[in-house]
Amino acid sequence: MSVTAAQGFVAAGIAAGIKASGAPDLSLVATADGRPVPSAGVFTRNKMTAAPVITTRAHLEATGGHSVAVVLNSGNANAATGDAGLAHARTMCAAVAAELSIEPEQVLVCSTGLIGIPMPIATIEAGIPGVVAALSHDGGEAAATAIMTTDTHAKLVVIEGDGFTVGGMAKGAAMLSPNMATMLAVLTTDAEATPEQLKAALVAGVADSFNVLDVDGCTSTNDTVLLFASGLAGPVDQHVLESSVAAACRSLAEQMCGDAEGATKVVRFTVTGAADDAQALIGARYVSRSNLVKCSWYGCDPYWGRIASDLGSCGIDFDPATFSVSYGGVTVCQGAIDADHDDTAVAAHMAGRHLEIVADLGLGSGRATILTNDLSHAYIDENMGTS
Repeated sequence: MSVTAAQGFVAAGIAAGIKASGAPDLSLVATADGRPVPSAGVFTRNKMTAAPVITTRAHLEATGGHSVAVVLNSGNANAATGDAGLAHARTMCAAVAAELSIEPEQVLVCSTGLIGIPMPIATIEAGIPGVVAALSHDGGEAAATAIMTTDTHAKLVVIEGDGFTVGGMAKGAAMLSPNMATMLAVLTTDAEATPEQLKAALVAGVADSFNVLDVDGCTSTNDTVLLFASGLAGPVDQHVLESSVAAACRSLAEQMCGDAEGATKVVRFTVTGAADDAQALIGARYVSRSNLVKCSWYGCDPYWGRIASDLGSCGIDFDPATFSVSYGGVTVCQGAIDADHDDTAVAAHMAGRHLEIVADLGLGSGRATILTNDLSHAYIDENMGTS
């Protein structure tokens, strides 16, 4: 169900011919009755901003945050494509608007795929009548499948709130280090909310999910998270809405981390005991981007020395005398010295799919967690050429 689980939404995904493989590559999510509903977005901070991001921001501003649909394509990012790319993003919106008999500004647009390649706009335009015709209440999974690139499976979520629903879909397997993970996500809810309330819920939800997802340290040109609200379930408490949106975002972020290119492990790496939360986040992100550390995770090696070295060199407050590391709750290092521990328990944890690693600086109350993974040969194989 995903994006169609909430009342008032339909979706579709088809193969329009953008991808040479013939796989699905054109997706559409829309209100079931064609009316504009409150909507909000959070976007990449990459200054090499893709045309769809520029266009979607402009359309949200023009309508005061009221949209009918979002059209998404995979196989081409429409990034680094100049004025032609902007024209193509607007053309996609206009083509959908013509089919739905609405204004072009009421349509948002997202793209994911290769950067710097001209959009096959004629192919996309030809496919839009078909994706509009395919819209249905059962089209959520097809829509999610059509936005996949190197993903191995669709990312879907449904969160049941107190009398309302939040549904969502996402894609992303690499270039996952968002600053708001290529990463696209569309969320829908039948809760009644204003664009401002949706933006607040989205910002809070993204901060604790996609923004702490760091697969490879690369921020995409196209990162976009959108939230639409049909209002059909009536008003809800803002805190409850924010909690449900955050839960949906966390689920999608965890699915993306688990399906990251070449990943064999999902790692929740926490820095605690830092001088403050900001320093904890710097340290956690620094270690999570370390190729040496990520390779040790792939090799099931609890080599805490690499973690100690990274935290000691990343520019945050650090004292070896108060430093400790634990794997799966088992302390392996205390005071920057190897600690007596249960090797069998640690080995069993390292052999698993999910790793929990905590580095305690012992200096304060600062804490931060990054969701990341290991680095395998398969990641290099996937990214040694244009992909």
